[in-house]
Amino acid sequence: MIFIYFLSNFFNIQHPIKGRLLYKPFDYQEELITTYTDYRFSINLLSRQTGKTTTAAGYLLWYAMFKPDSTILIAAHKYSGVQEIMQRVRYAYELCPNHIRAGVTSYNKGSMEFDNGSRIVAQATTENTGRGMSITLLYLDEFAFVRPSIAKEFWTSISPTLSTGGKAIITSTPNSDEDQFALLWKGANKTEDAFGNETELGINGFKAYQCDWRRHPDRDQKWADEELGRIGVERFRREHLNEFIILDETLISPTTLIDLEGIEPLFKMGQVRWYKKPKPGMIYTVSLDPSLGTGGDPAAIQVFEANTSEQIAEWKHNRTPCQAQIIILADIIKYIEEQVYNSNAIYYSIENNTLGEASLISLEEYGEHNIPGIMLSQPKIPGMTRRYRKGFNTTKKTKLAACAKLKAMVESKRMKIYSKSLITELKNFVGNGISYEAKVGEHDDLVMATLLSIRMMQQLQDYHKELTTQIRDYTDEEVSPMPFVALF
Repeated sequence: MIFIYFLSNFFNIQHPIKGRLLYKPFDYQEELITTYTDYRFSINLLSRQTGKTTTAAGYLLWYAMFKPDSTILIAAHKYSGVQEIMQRVRYAYELCPNHIRAGVTSYNKGSMEFDNGSRIVAQATTENTGRGMSITLLYLDEFAFVRPSIAKEFWTSISPTLSTGGKAIITSTPNSDEDQFALLWKGANKTEDAFGNETELGINGFKAYQCDWRRHPDRDQKWADEELGRIGVERFRREHLNEFIILDETLISPTTLIDLEGIEPLFKMGQVRWYKKPKPGMIYTVSLDPSLGTGGDPAAIQVFEANTSEQIAEWKHNRTPCQAQIIILADIIKYIEEQVYNSNAIYYSIENNTLGEASLISLEEYGEHNIPGIMLSQPKIPGMTRRYRKGFNTTKKTKLAACAKLKAMVESKRMKIYSKSLITELKNFVGNGISYEAKVGEHDDLVMATLLSIRMMQQLQDYHKELTTQIRDYTDEEVSPMPFVALF
């Protein structure tokens, strides 16, 4: 293969220990190179330090010098990442022999233009990167680590520029199993056609290639054991075994999140998704996290069966006004009451911070007497001077406590979550200082409604002792005092 001949004879790399070396591809790197050259679209899941960036730099340089009039776009999750790739390209270019090296007409940190009409452009990934360009070859480095909202918009924007016949190469170590890279990877691995026949490419036209640390000839079990001891199990599984375990400090442990699988709703009533039908003899909580309903943050409702901590239903929308949010809340409660024949087994509440004030006014106008069930509010704090409001007020302290309870219940499998949307929000619910919130560009409204349900269930223990075993952490159980012997 011409490209491998170029790499083996003219492509110099800068080894961090050994300095300048002529690139000699390992077996798995030759396989990777084959996917680059033989397929128009390739997506490559590769563990850390397998030489994916170096191999890509060599391919991009070769392509620019030997494919005239090519426009090559390099995009990485950070500008420092694209600078690193360009540095490797420039280093190799400067060390190429004169009879191989193409002339350049422009040469700087962010781009190179060659006298054969080709050019390499390097940019950080944003929503508009590459928009308007006619791209011959697109290379995306560490695409899994581009912010999800940006990655989605970027891919939507860049795909039409490839419609005229351009190539796309995507490489990354894994991150979340729901980001744009993961979606493309899953599509590339669905290789059955409509008739059940195995095909070479995935349903999205991508060729998938995967390689982990075990293919590297310089690594053995001793190396793996030492690395495992340095970085821990979760990071080793992600960085070296290509498992889609989230990098961020999520509230729920990444190993638990990767095992959570949502289900399709059992049925729908309007926009309310029901995962289980209410039944007599159970206690239900219905919690509303309100919003203005103007198209910004959504309002959300969560329904849980308190006896089992199972998610029963949920609703979420960003253009429903406060008055309509209360009507939807009431309709959910009325449906539950029809199924369980006991309005005293249904408790509902509203998060009353800021926007919640409008919802409380709407509730008063609607009339609590028109809603079966019991409105639950947090106890009034003794000595409180400000006006007491119904519902639950969320402070940093109460939010953190509810987060800790949610974490304990999900990780111990006492709380059953069925909503794919809620699971997605939990995967983007990350640490920020001493608290947790959605990543930039993401939402956490379903999570906040769930936290309110947890606070309601904790309070209901005072009235329904049967909930104690389900709600309290295993370590909360009363422990008998240590015996002592009096010495006289």
